[in-house]
Amino acid sequence: MKVELVRIYTCSTYTIGKLYVDGEWVCDTLEDTDRGLDQSMSEAEIRKIKVYRRTAIPTGTYKITMDVQSPKFAQYPFYRKLCKGYLPRLLEVKGFDGILMHCGSTADNSAGCILIGLNTIKGRLTNSQKTYTTFMGLHMLPAKKMKEEITITIKRKYKK
Repeated sequence: MKVELVRIYTCSTYTIGKLYVDGEWVCDTLEDTDRGLDQSMSEAEIRKIKVYRRTAIPTGTYKITMDVQSPKFAQYPFYRKLCKGYLPRLLEVKGFDGILMHCGSTADNSAGCILIGLNTIKGRLTNSQKTYTTFMGLHMLPAKKMKEEITITIKRKYKK
């Protein structure tokens, strides 16, 4: 399964994107500020630019696993019921650890992760839990069950 995140807007506090699965729009995303990082940069270059808990991950293509349980999110009833805390986790993101796709409404909820929802209010996501439940139920959990390889490509549509 191919997931694509197209960043369409960034400012000093957040980044808004559109999420597609196999070419079809699924939902909107919210991340921390896109500081122009790219997967081709060295880890040292990334760490020099990165602002801890306030920087979107580098653009590029990453594998996603659904096989690692998040100790933090497994404690929340919503995630425990939906997926037992096994959230989509991006692998081998230079300069970042534990990058997940999860619910949230503002960049303060991100810490580098990709938040799922609908961008109906400037700078925020709404309907995050409902949107996330649909995203997981229609795409991520079936792919996990079928042992399908999942990748995500992150790119920007605006000039940086």
